[in-house]
Amino acid sequence: MTGALRQRWDRWLARRIPAAGSVQLNQRRIFILPSRVGVAFLLALLVMLLAAINYQSSLAYGLTFLLGSVFVVTILHTYRNLAGLVLHAGGAGAVFAGEAARLRVRLESRGRAHEAIALGWPPAELQQQDVPAQGSVECELTLQTQRRGWLQPGRLRVESRFPLGLLVAWSHVDLDQAVLVYPRPLEGELPLAAGGDEDDEQAGLVSQGQGSDDFQGLRTYQPGDSRRRMHWKAYSRGQGLLVKDFAAQCGRDLLLDFDALTGDLESRLSLLCHWVLVLSERQQPFALQLPNESLPVAIGERHREQCLRALALHGARG
Repeated sequence: MTGALRQRWDRWLARRIPAAGSVQLNQRRIFILPSRVGVAFLLALLVMLLAAINYQSSLAYGLTFLLGSVFVVTILHTYRNLAGLVLHAGGAGAVFAGEAARLRVRLESRGRAHEAIALGWPPAELQQQDVPAQGSVECELTLQTQRRGWLQPGRLRVESRFPLGLLVAWSHVDLDQAVLVYPRPLEGELPLAAGGDEDDEQAGLVSQGQGSDDFQGLRTYQPGDSRRRMHWKAYSRGQGLLVKDFAAQCGRDLLLDFDALTGDLESRLSLLCHWVLVLSERQQPFALQLPNESLPVAIGERHREQCLRALALHGARG
């Protein structure tokens, strides 16, 4: 399908099946055509009909018309298996770029049972579900993410080939779903001391408030700790990787500053994303400074989500 035809088709679908969080399939929203098996079946019927005409065989006529009537009846049953099905959009949790987004869709029957309902986003393989009569079933669909921001999966394909597979009845519904995709975390050195020295400023960490750099002791090395804080003498004595702990880590708040970093936009956001996760895990207060946006010093799950959301949507239109 060319680009112009695709656009016209999308506009026609938008008018016929508008986006909604809940959609019930009816005659206006269901399309039906012979499947590949059905096309082969029709060709076989045509050959049988020509043979019956050529040999004037009543048995061949009878078999051809019998199989033809089976095909016609199958059209009705294939359509009825999809008609009346209700699709409800479920929740979708945020993910990091490169991970698979999980979107939930609930299928509901308000009448008869619906057998072997397949749904998904081509070209990925469709997931198949059976919906009991007067019941519902929830399925979780996966979609691979590539970049940060809002991921809108587009129209969901719902189809049925039940009962014989000779025809395929389908619909393209837009459940108005969206998934927030955070930047892909990029590991980098994370100095924990908030002394505001040259090392911290180069790393994009600027201290705020008062504090002291009193030595508190040694603790086990964690990924992201500054190598300048490592206690090499203890490592040489076979005591493992230890780092020096200072009071400033708890007495000062850190500022993750976008402008203090170098590199392209996505790499900066990915580094900040990594630091947001690390500092949140360590329960250390911090602030986030982005161009045209600033988040004050805070701590906790809500602050973590606000920072990640700001990173995901930085520069996004609307």
